[in-house]
Amino acid sequence: MTSASAQRIYKPASAPPAENCPLETNPQQQQQQQLPKKPKDRMASARSINLLRSSAKQFLPIQRLPRATHGLRSSFYYSTAPAGANPSSSSSQAPPPPQGEPKSSKTPLIAGLALGGVGLAYYFYALDSDSDLQKRYTTPKAANSNLNFQAVYNDIAAILEDSSYDDGSYAPVLVRLAWHASGTYDKESKTGGSNGATMRFAPESNHGANAGLGVAREKLEPIYKKYARSGLTYSDLWTLAGVAAIQEIGGPKIPWRPGRQDGVGPDNCPPDGRLPDGDKDQDHVRKIFYRMGFNDQEIVALLGAHALGRCHTDRSGFEGPWTFSPTTFSNDYYRLLFDEKWQPRKWSGPPQYEDKKTKSLMMLTTDMCIVMDKSFRNWAKKYATDEKVFFDDFSKAFSKLIELGVPEENFSGKAPMTLKTLDEQGIQVD
Repeated sequence: MTSASAQRIYKPASAPPAENCPLETNPQQQQQQQLPKKPKDRMASARSINLLRSSAKQFLPIQRLPRATHGLRSSFYYSTAPAGANPSSSSSQAPPPPQGEPKSSKTPLIAGLALGGVGLAYYFYALDSDSDLQKRYTTPKAANSNLNFQAVYNDIAAILEDSSYDDGSYAPVLVRLAWHASGTYDKESKTGGSNGATMRFAPESNHGANAGLGVAREKLEPIYKKYARSGLTYSDLWTLAGVAAIQEIGGPKIPWRPGRQDGVGPDNCPPDGRLPDGDKDQDHVRKIFYRMGFNDQEIVALLGAHALGRCHTDRSGFEGPWTFSPTTFSNDYYRLLFDEKWQPRKWSGPPQYEDKKTKSLMMLTTDMCIVMDKSFRNWAKKYATDEKVFFDDFSKAFSKLIELGVPEENFSGKAPMTLKTLDEQGIQVD
């Protein structure tokens, strides 16, 4: 990751000045701290409505419905109380009806008009409030901030190498984090994807496919805390970490741009089962990737990320690396699929393949379907023989992947940026 021509030792940049946005600390606190706040004038309107409603009741007594059955509040209603607590509700009693008849015959008409106005005003107030609540996201600050994302990138790149971790690098697990945080998207329901960083919350954090990713999230936490006040979101950090990891270990440049929002609770967590299962066939692979909006060529290109990392029995149940260089991004994954002879591994774990020669490499059933399916095979052959074509196609597909689920307006019309590696900047990590 370093260069012989490096001219300076890397020193993390100091934390940038705050941009008047609250520091997000942890998922539990975020659920309380980042709830959309109603403007003061809206609260004043609510108080006026309550006064009008009380006045109207003096003329036309009505039964107050319990809050839970009020038809104007949506199912997205929540309070700032701790998770699991019941929202408090008003216990004030409606004033008793007046004794005797009103003195003016115009009073019922005026009261009726007032009550109608109250109802209409409260209707639009409730709709506007629910519109905010249904978003369930923080305001995207990073896209409009002056945050130096090259500095964020550099901080990520500086923590990748670690001799105490798998094969000496955190790069593969950070790529996996970006992949799994984005690969839950459903183009039909417009749910899932990288927007929200919902893997911070259960049940998504406990999904079987995400086992072991707590390591990646914890590794990035100090960087998040350093830049959070300047507008950095978890969802931007996680995807940028995937980009930095790929570029720093020899992969292609990945266009990236900020603007993702962070969810404030678990309500937007996608259902389990949206990520690929390693023991399934090509029909399963297509079902998963077509749901996200990818075609066969993009599917095969994205699977090339299996050149990185290894499987662990305590996470996925599978075991072993795909290639002999699991911390270098290359087209070795495709070459090995065609050049090596693969046989089913005889062991107590789930079905997987091993190379016949060394029995040190592994392939999943979903990997083997690439060479068995005609359409997949054609693309895999191309990538096995031309690494540049693979790099170009992977870059486009991965950039598309990490933007899934993000509203285009979040990017504020900004074009993706290409960030420099530490080597390109002449920076050496001590």
